[in-house]
Amino acid sequence: MKAKTFAFAAIILAAGASSRMGRPKMLLPWGESTVLGHLIAQWRRVGAAQITVVCAAEDKPINEELDRIGFPREQRIVNPEPARGMFSSIQCAARWTEWNLTLTHWSIVLGDQPHLAGETLRAVAEFAAQRPGQICQPAHNGRPRHPVFLPGRLFESLAQSNHQTLKEFLTTHNADVQLMEANDPGLDIDLDTPADYERAASLNRAPAG
Repeated sequence: MKAKTFAFAAIILAAGASSRMGRPKMLLPWGESTVLGHLIAQWRRVGAAQITVVCAAEDKPINEELDRIGFPREQRIVNPEPARGMFSSIQCAARWTEWNLTLTHWSIVLGDQPHLAGETLRAVAEFAAQRPGQICQPAHNGRPRHPVFLPGRLFESLAQSNHQTLKEFLTTHNADVQLMEANDPGLDIDLDTPADYERAASLNRAPAG
């Protein structure tokens, strides 16, 4: 049986409460769009075969922004219990039944990293394509970072996993993890606070405006 050609989905996690930011960070300005709009456009350019957004149930502002940018409703995955944390969103995605049958890999994308260089994301995707059975992720100064590319067999196992966090899951599968060292300082930044937002924007890849 012929192996499938490498094709990946990008799962953008957008169900968080943004409590430390003080306002929805996915809706913050970024370039000519918002953080969320930029991420969707960026992963299209990187070559994702399918893009989904995991959002909280009844999150009207996020859904209005997705409507504004023309993101299909059928590609939105609802997390009914976002207070359970990021891993609950990942498991909602793993249990979703509308994935393209051509997919071989799934990329877990944090919703607060619009500042990562497109070159970094493309490099990680190529790295994963060359290691089809491995979990692949970038590293900066030896420290594992996101996004995380998972082959199908491991992505599917997330659905019934008893782990509490993605980090715990990855630690259990440490033998399957391959790191790609990347010279991208943005890998060390998450948009948790207003100061983080300003720092990320200062990288001048898609400055806030």
